[in-house]
Amino acid sequence: MRLFLQREQAAFTAHNPNSLELSRRASAHLLFGVPLHWMNDWGTPFALQVAQARGAQLVDVDGHTLSDFCLGDTGAMFGHSPVPVTQAVAAQLQHGITAMLASEDAAVVGELLSARFGLPFWQFAMTATDANRFVLRWLRAASGRARIIVFNGCYHGTVDDVFVDLIDGQPVQRDSLLGQVHDLTAHTVVVEFNDLVSLEAALSNGDVACVLAEPAMTNIGMVLPDAGYWEAAQALIRRHGAALVLDETHTISCGPGGYARAHGLQPDAVVLGKPLGGGVPCAAYGFSADWAQRAVQAKLDAPPGHSGIGTTLSGNLLAMAAMRATLSELMTDAVYVPMLVLATTLAGGLRAVIGRYGLPWCVTQLGARCEFQFRVTPPHNGDEAGAALDPELEHLIHLALLNRGVMITPFHNMMLVCPATTQADVERLLSAFDEVLGQLCHG
Repeated sequence: MRLFLQREQAAFTAHNPNSLELSRRASAHLLFGVPLHWMNDWGTPFALQVAQARGAQLVDVDGHTLSDFCLGDTGAMFGHSPVPVTQAVAAQLQHGITAMLASEDAAVVGELLSARFGLPFWQFAMTATDANRFVLRWLRAASGRARIIVFNGCYHGTVDDVFVDLIDGQPVQRDSLLGQVHDLTAHTVVVEFNDLVSLEAALSNGDVACVLAEPAMTNIGMVLPDAGYWEAAQALIRRHGAALVLDETHTISCGPGGYARAHGLQPDAVVLGKPLGGGVPCAAYGFSADWAQRAVQAKLDAPPGHSGIGTTLSGNLLAMAAMRATLSELMTDAVYVPMLVLATTLAGGLRAVIGRYGLPWCVTQLGARCEFQFRVTPPHNGDEAGAALDPELEHLIHLALLNRGVMITPFHNMMLVCPATTQADVERLLSAFDEVLGQLCHG
């Protein structure tokens, strides 16, 4: 494997001289040489530099056209620069970008969100991180309870409260978290996904404001819920007076109403992020009528002053135009159906390639999203998913695929199909994957 890695690193360096030069230039003034430090997580010898992206293709500064199955880690889930969004944004640019005021688009977006997700009242943010943070504030205020429950290995952006893991069954603040000075375990309870007994025990003290969860875990490696899990979990959460918050930022890959609508779940709150504006930074969060009324009352009962909720650019005019276009023209059954079909084809192709080499790996699919995992069967919880991760092997595979014209997400082995993805793109990925596994197994 070491020799294979060395060959791929040498090939990447030889074929990307302009990216190398730009990386050197950026290192003079950008911390870690990139706009955000995790842009170095690709496993490449230096940061790949993008020139343009459209549809399902990305062109780097050395002129290579890549079939993009990363899609901005879901930010471009409907493809890069989708036409309805670019047209709406271009028109809005002529009429104002931000004003800290309401608009017609805001009213329409509220109506569309309510129709799609079944929750009547909404607010806006710039990122899903902010939306999750704001929801926690609202629900703690509305319930008068301080504690929250999250699942081991969860991801909800950079919300401080969620960086607690289970280590040998004990809650531990994540050691990679920088600059954290408060004890997160004082107000955050962490349990394993798919474990109803632990969930009920965590709820039993009656001091939990909400359970914050993805309906299927996606960031530590995809973990799907057991049959009947959410039906039972919802009943437990309501019985103990807490709220269920579903972060659908990634699971929106399941359909126009996310995983919850596709599977008949009834959350008390929903958070939506990256793909909601077709790539334009924005997010939204919605409440049931009951929790909305309680949140409004909490605000009315509070002293005047800053609530700690919202930012100046939240709900700006440009974001509203982008959300309206995305919800109206992209988040529809007509757009999703071919995406889901092609993702199923991709998942089946990955299984066939893996089977051809007799590797003890599995493939998990979640709507238009799928990934291969380094274990025989799909993981049942965050602990199992985490144990299956192999960063060194992941980086090698990702780098080798890049060298063969295919990009997948650098975080574990996730791939996403967008409306512009073609059968030819899928075949290109499967051919490259076959070649890479051949090198790993026989090279």
